[in-house]
Amino acid sequence: MLKIGEDAPDFSLLDQNRETVTGGEHRGKQVVLAFFPAAFTGVCEEELCTFNSMRSDLNQLNAQVIGISVDAPFSNNAFAEANNFSFPLLSDYTRSTVAAYGVALDDFAGMQGYTAAQRSVFIVDADGNLKWSWIADDPGQMPDFDAIRAALQ
Repeated sequence: MLKIGEDAPDFSLLDQNRETVTGGEHRGKQVVLAFFPAAFTGVCEEELCTFNSMRSDLNQLNAQVIGISVDAPFSNNAFAEANNFSFPLLSDYTRSTVAAYGVALDDFAGMQGYTAAQRSVFIVDADGNLKWSWIADDPGQMPDFDAIRAALQ
């Protein structure tokens, strides 16, 4: 279990354009890591569209949103294009980052052997330390966006 104040696990994942993105490259900025179970599902779309609509608030708070799922970069690209997302969607197809953050959701949607990302949000501060976290009790639960804003201030 990750603890507030400790170093956030680093990652190196492909974005929706198959470009490598690392956690460390965002030092100096707050990062909102939004883990989501699956592209093109209702709750995931609503959550990420809400983050997208918060863009100006997040910019004022020196924060960058990054979405992370186990979906392939190709699916994430179609999802990003369909919704005009202004932030990267990263593909954790090896599930290494969901494991490092403790948000691997085994047997997702009753599919035995299929591991997705549990809906969760982690805020990493400008120094790379874990500042705030929330993990959904079930994948249909949405994060508290006001609490995220408050944690970023």
